[in-house]
Amino acid sequence: MSAEQESQDQARLDREDREERELVRPPDVNHESNRSATRLELFFDLAFVLFVAGCADVLAKNETPAGALKFTALLAVGWWAWASTTLYANRFDTDDAIFRLLTLTGMAGVIVMGASADQVTGAAGKWFALGYVSLRVVLVLGYLRVWHNLPDTRVGIRPYLIGHAAGAAFWLVSLMVAAPGRYVLWAIGVLVDLAGPTLAARVPDAPPLHMEHLPERFGLFVILLLGESIAATVHGLHEGKWTSGVVTTALGAFLVAAALWWSYFDLSGGAAKRRLVQEGGERTREGVHDFYVYAHLPVAVSLAAVAVGLEHAIAHGGDGHLSGATRWVLGAGIAGYLLSAALIQGVLSRKVRPVLIWPGLGVPAIALIMVWDLAPSVLVALCAAVLVGGVITGIRQHRHGEIHVAKV
Repeated sequence: MSAEQESQDQARLDREDREERELVRPPDVNHESNRSATRLELFFDLAFVLFVAGCADVLAKNETPAGALKFTALLAVGWWAWASTTLYANRFDTDDAIFRLLTLTGMAGVIVMGASADQVTGAAGKWFALGYVSLRVVLVLGYLRVWHNLPDTRVGIRPYLIGHAAGAAFWLVSLMVAAPGRYVLWAIGVLVDLAGPTLAARVPDAPPLHMEHLPERFGLFVILLLGESIAATVHGLHEGKWTSGVVTTALGAFLVAAALWWSYFDLSGGAAKRRLVQEGGERTREGVHDFYVYAHLPVAVSLAAVAVGLEHAIAHGGDGHLSGATRWVLGAGIAGYLLSAALIQGVLSRKVRPVLIWPGLGVPAIALIMVWDLAPSVLVALCAAVLVGGVITGIRQHRHGEIHVAKV
């Protein structure tokens, strides 16, 4: 190594050391080539583990169309709260004291939302709204810091700033409105909020997203959701008293969760990441990253529903059959995930034929299984067989060059 190179490396290390000692640093656009999830982001995600569990309880207690609608709406609100926070951190995370305090405050809001999720239609609904508002306020304050310190980004972040502020306003007003008007205001607030990223993507020279960090963060959220299926296996075994039928069903449930993990991270999610990393921010205005972000909402809802269905299937593993409601929840969850994964992989890889084979054929296969009135162990085993077979098919497609993936 030359003396000049050593001098440059030492200067870089000295600069990084000075930055680490500074408690407050102005936000800046992330330019790190190897940007990865921080310990604060991982800590922040822990609150969403509890939130997702709270939403799952809503569906577990009411496996009806009304319960499913409530579950989906709640999870969509929480998912967007997480995703919008992730989009900010993806661009402007400086990990200084102010950013940490704002993030921890938002985390407290998530905890409030998680604690009140299963009672949102009662008195706890106001707490749920306050938790969401606190997350919006934290995000608005973060963007105001960027507005002040990075004037060149103002045009690009204006849609985010306006959308988050307007969304928070609708939710704040809802505190003074009785149901069902309160829920109408919640829906309007989220829709207004969602418009921000879509409008920002059409702004020339908007601050670019970090395309290595983005799929990593969404992959971590998928891990969080898959963790619910593992927790469901534990709870189902406990509730089912370890009978032979329960244990057999639990084994099938674990295979389902493992196959879903493999399918996302080595196949569909990997194909999507390859497109994002290859093209970086060049196609931002064409909505590539918008599609990637929004397509993960049905992934989140579906995987959470799978966890509910698996837990009930395991707990009743000793019975002769599952209720139609549980079959519907489990089937809709698995089929919904496969359909979402097919869309993500097909659109972002721009290869339709491999997707029609897998995950495409998995959707009608799962639907057909759910029509039969089978014992829980048999039904879950058939679901696992379809998913494992799909993973094997996907691996063969990868080996033959029909799909190309990057590790998530």
